[in-house]
Amino acid sequence: MDTLRFYFVTWNVATKSPGQDLNSLLDFPSQFNRNKPLPDFYVIGLQEVKSAPQNMVMDSLFTDPWTSTFNKILCRQGFIIAKTIRLQGIILIVYTQLKHVTHLRDIEAQYTKIGFGGLWGNKGAVSVRFNIYGCSVCLVNCHLTAHEHLHHHRVTDYNTIVNNHTYHVTETTHILFHDYVFFIGDLNCRLDHPPDESPSAEEIAAALQEVEKDKYAALLKYDQLYASQELDEAFVELTEPEIRFPPTYKFILGTDDYDLKRKPSWTDRILYKVVPNNYENITLRADCLSYNDVPHYTVSDHKPVVAVYTIKVMANYTEKTVEFAPVVRIWYIGDADFRTQCTLSPDVEINPNDWIGIYDADFHNLDDYIAYEYLAKVSLPHDSPESGQARTITLSFPVGSGVRTPGFYRFIYFSQPNNEVRSVLGISDPFEVCSKEDALVTIDPCEQASTSSSSGKPTTATTDLFTDFTGLDVTKLSRHFSNDLSID
Repeated sequence: MDTLRFYFVTWNVATKSPGQDLNSLLDFPSQFNRNKPLPDFYVIGLQEVKSAPQNMVMDSLFTDPWTSTFNKILCRQGFIIAKTIRLQGIILIVYTQLKHVTHLRDIEAQYTKIGFGGLWGNKGAVSVRFNIYGCSVCLVNCHLTAHEHLHHHRVTDYNTIVNNHTYHVTETTHILFHDYVFFIGDLNCRLDHPPDESPSAEEIAAALQEVEKDKYAALLKYDQLYASQELDEAFVELTEPEIRFPPTYKFILGTDDYDLKRKPSWTDRILYKVVPNNYENITLRADCLSYNDVPHYTVSDHKPVVAVYTIKVMANYTEKTVEFAPVVRIWYIGDADFRTQCTLSPDVEINPNDWIGIYDADFHNLDDYIAYEYLAKVSLPHDSPESGQARTITLSFPVGSGVRTPGFYRFIYFSQPNNEVRSVLGISDPFEVCSKEDALVTIDPCEQASTSSSSGKPTTATTDLFTDFTGLDVTKLSRHFSNDLSID
């Protein structure tokens, strides 16, 4: 068995924009602990992201400010987005280290609208499911309340999690899980004291000042989520680590002071479930390394909550793999006969919807393909191999396959049995795509120095290559330079 480390974040951002450095939220290594290992996956769930119509239009054209900020931190450290999904103000982003991409299986994302009888997404659910190394890891983002008189219309799926109990919800997540499930979000659970001994918000805040060594049991016994579990009403199959941090709601914006218009409560939670004996001779387990709030963030009336888990997964998992042969020659733009090969393991069955994505070499999101071709259009099948043997196919890409800018790219092989589910079976090493005109402006330093000498100009081996354009086609040179420009 191998171990993977997951880092979970849940945060109700109260429609605010990122206004503080988010590196510490992600617990990135600092100058004092540079050798601290990074997680294998980051799972970030946000609630109440600003979703007014004008914001939704802009976010459909450009990345929303929160995702953009997380990308700037994580993608520069080699993480890519395995999947992201949004339902108005609810966003879920799953980042993975690049080395895990070819082990992702059955990636699936869903959302469910339940506002106004399922017609509007102000209430609803988002979820992502995928397998890694044979173990299904379900990652979700949710928002629940026990007092909203709105009935969930997906009771069958949702009861899988809440133990066959109909729960009143505003925003939630339904998922189907296999080996592991992580349930994260603003559950909106409050402190619910008996009517005859219900303290005021001021009294609860005063009691919090007296808590010794983060021991909140005296208050948490009135927590609605705990009560639901004890009464076998909801979340019975899910486990939560011990809470050793103060209530995460509700704060006065820009401060660490509770807004005493509401009773302080633990609304933001991370729960999990493990099915340990799904496989013979293997016992799955999830170990919580930490479960905390991050109190110094003040842009929202909620504090973010983070949890770090290690989970056990199968080692050397090699089911359904595709290995690309090295691309040994430059692919010229407009090339009518660009071919390469890939080898499919014996258990790979080519589905009609399987496709090859062409990506920038340093891509940041599995959804950001530059072009794609279905296997039916690019594969030239060889003779059928013997049963149980790997087979090699030749990929022949037609003219105009979509790469029109010089640079370095990758192929990624996707198995897609239907429109909702996809698996990543293989990824190529970077290869070069070049414009044929580029060869006309290749500058040899030695040749350049010789040209300069014959014209009577200063000649040294270190002459700046761009101080003398004698004999060059400036039109082609400028086109060569423009291909290297990018605007952020």
